[in-house]
Amino acid sequence: MRNSFKQKNILLISAAFIIIQFYQPERNITVEKTEKGFLKVYDIPKNVKSMLKTSCFDCHSNNTAYPWYSNIQPICFMMGRHIETGKENLNFDDWGIYSERKRQNKIRGIIESIKKGEMPLSSYTLIHRNAVLSEVDKKMLIDFLKSIKI
Repeated sequence: MRNSFKQKNILLISAAFIIIQFYQPERNITVEKTEKGFLKVYDIPKNVKSMLKTSCFDCHSNNTAYPWYSNIQPICFMMGRHIETGKENLNFDDWGIYSERKRQNKIRGIIESIKKGEMPLSSYTLIHRNAVLSEVDKKMLIDFLKSIKI
């Protein structure tokens, strides 16, 4: 009787896993380029621009580079939620429409998040090793952010 119960549970779990694969939420990919994005508003050194794209933009812009495993549920759902939350807090593509005060607050917040090691998220850098910011990277990024004249 126990084997039959286990087999039914395994079958139900397998069926549920297969069924949820058909649910694929909308992707964070925008084809239109914005002239109001952070990269357009400021003259950013190449190395800083590269750091931002590698360590920040997947969750904090309108374009995410999706890895192969993003097609598998529930991973896709979790990634979508991270991206949605990230964009709610800061969207570099909307930078030019932020008020001066909001930009100043965002810069302060970015600097604090970097200093505290809160960004990029450890769950992101666990898989995206190239997104890890070294101490030199952090200093370079923070120095650039502090130099911005709003």
